Amino acid sequence: MAKDASDPIARLRTFNLLAGALHLVQAIVVLVLTNGRSLPVTAAFGNGPPGQPLGPLVLEKLFSYRIGYAVFTFLLLSSVFHFLVASPWGFPRYRSELANTRNRFRWVEYSLSSSVMVVVIAGVVGITDIAALLGLAGVNASMIFFGWLMETTNKPGPTANWAPFRFGSFAGIIPWIAIVFYTVGAATSDATADAGTGEGVPGFVYGIFVSLFLFFNCFAITQLLQYRAKGKWADYLRGERSYIVLSLLAKSALAWQIFANVLLPNV
Repeated sequence: MAKDASDPIARLRTFNLLAGALHLVQAIVVLVLTNGRSLPVTAAFGNGPPGQPLGPLVLEKLFSYRIGYAVFTFLLLSSVFHFLVASPWGFPRYRSELANTRNRFRWVEYSLSSSVMVVVIAGVVGITDIAALLGLAGVNASMIFFGWLMETTNKPGPTANWAPFRFGSFAGIIPWIAIVFYTVGAATSDATADAGTGEGVPGFVYGIFVSLFLFFNCFAITQLLQYRAKGKWADYLRGERSYIVLSLLAKSALAWQIFANVLLPNV
């Protein structure tokens, strides 16, 4: 205990164990209690020779995936990486990373888990085309890897090169533009009007959009403050703690908003 009190990185080991446990418990609860609701993945194939007027697009359902399994996946990924950096193998490497003001474990995990999250949010608002989903996942992962570059090519402070941050911010906004387009379009499209509903996406989807959009931006703000390195943010570990908390809150918010509205066994 005395060692933990004097060693902030050792305290982060405990913090990672706690975060990993919380993610794991939520993942297990979702897996055990979820229903069989699924989302389709489709492809719209052209019908006619290139350069000529096309006939109606042929929409094919390629496969479906269980929403509960996708939620379980991004929660489990976070749990695994938290336990990894706290493990006997991972902790010396984690300590070395933090001593060099970086954490590549974090960026690998985010590139996987947040991309799954973006695909789930896209599917909930009606983006099902496989090319679109791959593009959204790819551009989201690119945003994360720009965060990796920001850390591995810079040191916090006035000499930091902000190009990776700017490029990552540009990449990161693209999925949200697509999600907004489909969310708004569902309420205003002729297809919705013809169906006689006029409702568009369910109200809880707006809650998911607002909460997750804010959380995703908080990650960018954390890096911005971390690399300006002013006041309390001059301590790189403050940013590391913030990332852990934000990751837990963002994944929990998405998981339970979807669970309460889509995945309950009786829904």
